[in-house]
Amino acid sequence: MRIRTIKTPNTVQYAIIQDITRDGKRTTKVYENIGNLEKLKQRAGNEEPLVWLENYVRDLNIKEKKNKAPVIIRKDPSKVIDKNVQSAFNVGYLFLQDIYYKLKLNKICDKITEQYQFKFDLNDILSKLIYSRILFPASKLKTLELSKKFLEQPNFDYQHIERALPVICENMDFIQSELYKNSNKYMERNNKILYYDCTNYYFEIEEESGLRQYGKSKENRPNPIVQMGMFMDGNGIPLAFDITPGNTNEQITLQPLEEKIIKDFELAEFVVCTDAGLASNANRKFNNKNNRKFVTTQSIKKLKSHLKDDALDLTKGWKLTGSSKTYNISKLRTDEKLIEKYRDKIFYKERWIKENGLEQRLIITYSVKYQEYQKNIRNNQINRAKKIIASCPNKLRKPKSNDPKRFIKTTNITQDGEVADKSIYAINQSIIDEEAKYDGLYAVCTNLEDSVEDIIKVNRRRWEIEESFRIMKTDFKSRPVYHSRDEMIKAHFITCFLALIVYRYVEKKLDERYTAPEIIETLRTMDMKLENETSYIPNYIRTDLTDALHEKFGFRTDFEVIREKNIKKILRQTKK
Repeated sequence: MRIRTIKTPNTVQYAIIQDITRDGKRTTKVYENIGNLEKLKQRAGNEEPLVWLENYVRDLNIKEKKNKAPVIIRKDPSKVIDKNVQSAFNVGYLFLQDIYYKLKLNKICDKITEQYQFKFDLNDILSKLIYSRILFPASKLKTLELSKKFLEQPNFDYQHIERALPVICENMDFIQSELYKNSNKYMERNNKILYYDCTNYYFEIEEESGLRQYGKSKENRPNPIVQMGMFMDGNGIPLAFDITPGNTNEQITLQPLEEKIIKDFELAEFVVCTDAGLASNANRKFNNKNNRKFVTTQSIKKLKSHLKDDALDLTKGWKLTGSSKTYNISKLRTDEKLIEKYRDKIFYKERWIKENGLEQRLIITYSVKYQEYQKNIRNNQINRAKKIIASCPNKLRKPKSNDPKRFIKTTNITQDGEVADKSIYAINQSIIDEEAKYDGLYAVCTNLEDSVEDIIKVNRRRWEIEESFRIMKTDFKSRPVYHSRDEMIKAHFITCFLALIVYRYVEKKLDERYTAPEIIETLRTMDMKLENETSYIPNYIRTDLTDALHEKFGFRTDFEVIREKNIKKILRQTKK
């Protein structure tokens, strides 16, 4: 800062000015108007006016270097704000940007750009698509507009997005393998345990083509779907994914993607954990060789009769981890004292079985908490079934496996064997009793020889991959899908997948203390207001979560005023 003196015929005006950069050019702006000599004398008091002013400017420069100089903001109550001028910007994306650059996604874009020699900025497009998918999920066209909310404005047009997406699709495998290598350098990954699951996404159309095919929709929608298979590592970070046509049997999607991981990611020894829907005998055999292992959920109802009978027998053979004693746990169905005593315990029984040329270990577990959970779910469904009987039984159709209507029985004849005038509806107690037999019971099959406790811990984390699909569908609004060409469909899911990885790392940085809606809503609302062209004022609520973000990421956006030069430092820091 320095003094500017303006002489007029009648007086001398004094002001303090500072250098700024605007649109890449250096210029000056008035920091503070001191006024004429009389006003200067009033502020100087007993000191020599010009000496006081020089000392005042010197103190301001010292404070400026320490980032402690006060910011003076002037507003004219009689002036209307400028038309079509944006003054509020989102800075929540900076935490996502920090992860994006730590994973060196910018370097991946550079390699692709070098190969194709196009002129548009692929890194800017991909990064904005990822940030927007997390914070402002929308269509491609809308994303371009919404990305203008970010402090750093997009440096591309809509046509560039259209040209970039096919390129992203062509390099889908390259992006995933390079990202895996980069992520290992950023934060250690648990690639000894891999979780695999499938889901599908529907389209708002009725015509099939390419990847869009009619299949068994997870959401029971009568629309064409595509299927996504995804691997997640043992720390809950997505590892790899693939997109297959909606009519593909999900059981055959595991091996091709796993083979790709083995080849491109150079992984060899790991445990694959899946749910029962993906537990085909072929998949188990595939992971029973070359030092690979499997842990998969096993339906007790689908076991052979002698194995099922043994699993349902609560009177003998049950153990607790760390003990060789066997228990009769049949009273855990009804004895409240025993239920309370063993509420936090897990009983188990196990045996090795050999079927279809595969030797595997069958582990049956019993948990009071799981028993109560299943019973509560069923009771809620029974209550819904009762309401259906009371309100609209004529709308009954053939129920699905988890439909409350399965508890309703229909009687169409009288006790005398005559045809009834009308149908009689009632709760089918026999079905309730049959399902109650399985309360608290859970089974897995594995070729691991580890302790039962460790195997249970591995299987428990399957919920995280299911949560990842929920985040993509609900928070990232990845469905319905509006693309029609296969390459654009795949590119859409690449950005969703990358967004999920970036988000999961933010979660890890925050020690998994907050939920997805909490984190995303906080980042979405972290706005800054530009004042006097060089200063930014936070326009959001400071909370424990914003404090945690600033602490973990090492920069702060919550000072009362942040100068433009300090904002530039933050931008540079998030791109290291």
